[in-house]
Amino acid sequence: MADKEDSKPAPVTIKKYANRRLYNTATSSYVTLDHLCQMVKEGTDFVVYDAKTGDDITRSVLTQIIVEEEAKGQNLLPIPFLRQLISFYGDNMQWLVPRYLEYSMQSFTRNQEKMRDYFQNAFGGMFPFGPFEEMGKQNIAMFERAMRMFAPFAGAEPPKPDSPAGEFRKGADDKFSELQQRLDELQSQLETLTRNKGS
Repeated sequence: MADKEDSKPAPVTIKKYANRRLYNTATSSYVTLDHLCQMVKEGTDFVVYDAKTGDDITRSVLTQIIVEEEAKGQNLLPIPFLRQLISFYGDNMQWLVPRYLEYSMQSFTRNQEKMRDYFQNAFGGMFPFGPFEEMGKQNIAMFERAMRMFAPFAGAEPPKPDSPAGEFRKGADDKFSELQQRLDELQSQLETLTRNKGS
């Protein structure tokens, strides 16, 4: 296990200068956000540092890439989703959102090829507004239910692990585990649909 981790190549270091230029230290060349976008799609890991301060600014640069892609008309992020996401900033439950989104994307990625094959074979590449749309609705509804469960605690300070209020955090973690279980159930439904189509 450790050998596999050791064999994983180190992330490419990108430096961002005051003039907003990005420098790839691996290729000794200047790159653009489009280049970084392509690196992400190719699975090339990288970190971005501010050349002056040395701060890790990877998150903000990745966010910039998303903004650029959205500006080009890609529109992967629906407006209601963006509004809801913004509303969680500063909320005492915002710690749950990254975990939920990360798990959701991991689940979607695991099924990406199966979904693509299913769309191609069953619908000639057209998106089936049927079972998959229903899965999406279930996913969103599940998330909203979880947030409503935590509504009574709105405005309260986030609980500390070593305090009695930590019991609240534990309960929230249990709810998150329940969300993971539901996502796994949705994944199983997808696999069943794929198997049924192939038989």
